[in-house]
Amino acid sequence: MKYLITGAAGFLGSHLTDALLAQGHEVSGLDNLLSGRTKNLEAAQANDRFSFVQHDVIEPISGQYDRIFHLAAPASPPLYQKDPIATAKTCFLGTLNVLELAKSTGARVTMTSTSEVYGDPTQHPQSEAYLGNVNPVGPRACYDEGKRVAETLAFDFRRMFGVDVRAARLFNTYGPRMDPEDGRVVSNFIMQALTGKDITLYGDGSQTRSFCYYTDMIRGLIALMEADAVDAPVNLGNPTEIDMRQIAGIVLDIVGSGSKMVHRPLPEDDPTRRQPDIRRAWDLLGWAPEVSVEDGVAETVAYFKEYVLDQVA
Repeated sequence: MKYLITGAAGFLGSHLTDALLAQGHEVSGLDNLLSGRTKNLEAAQANDRFSFVQHDVIEPISGQYDRIFHLAAPASPPLYQKDPIATAKTCFLGTLNVLELAKSTGARVTMTSTSEVYGDPTQHPQSEAYLGNVNPVGPRACYDEGKRVAETLAFDFRRMFGVDVRAARLFNTYGPRMDPEDGRVVSNFIMQALTGKDITLYGDGSQTRSFCYYTDMIRGLIALMEADAVDAPVNLGNPTEIDMRQIAGIVLDIVGSGSKMVHRPLPEDDPTRRQPDIRRAWDLLGWAPEVSVEDGVAETVAYFKEYVLDQVA
């Protein structure tokens, strides 16, 4: 198969690139390098079945592909809130350009949406049928509503033009190649523990997330792409719910750090609970995560230790 991956230089995009190349496919990577890093693609660049173009998805895309994975969008809250208009444009125009390409070429598309489409949920756990509780004018709306309108575009292209499109709602994914400075929970806690800084808990630390290791997520994305017709969004995530104090404790134990936990005010619109209902993924794809939080965090800590050593050097 000939694949296009938007956001190929990002954390998940680069791992997906490696996985598809390992399966023998031809992969074209596209990224504007706003949050992606060429270092993530070092292994892929040595493969003659891989090509890379620095390009922003808000501009039209050309080429002939069998499959398109559309991952391009800043997922780090500090980054996507830094330029919220650019974030909204990436979600809307980027998805529009991918869908127009698929419409003209007949490519199948799998796009990554997010658990943020559920906002601060009043239903728990969150199934795909839940319509969400999102603040459309808050500081996170550029991403939350951006992904919601991206889903709208995807399924309108399906209804109007027959584009074969699938939407994966990703729940907190982590692992090696995360940007250590991206401001997300696992990366924040690990970097704080490794450098001896206080572990920052927002609110009382009782808010929950469900953390999915990248290898499980890559399996889920590929399974979704290769499944028979899927006509509705699919949650991909680890249904093991864990609160912030627990994940901080796991990080401290693995790092062996003496960092203290300190509390800061809860950010506006920060969800208090997050847990995926993955029955649809199991029924349609036979998919469920396999890697425990403890094992995944240990692998991620090992990666971040190398980053810290590089910074000191």
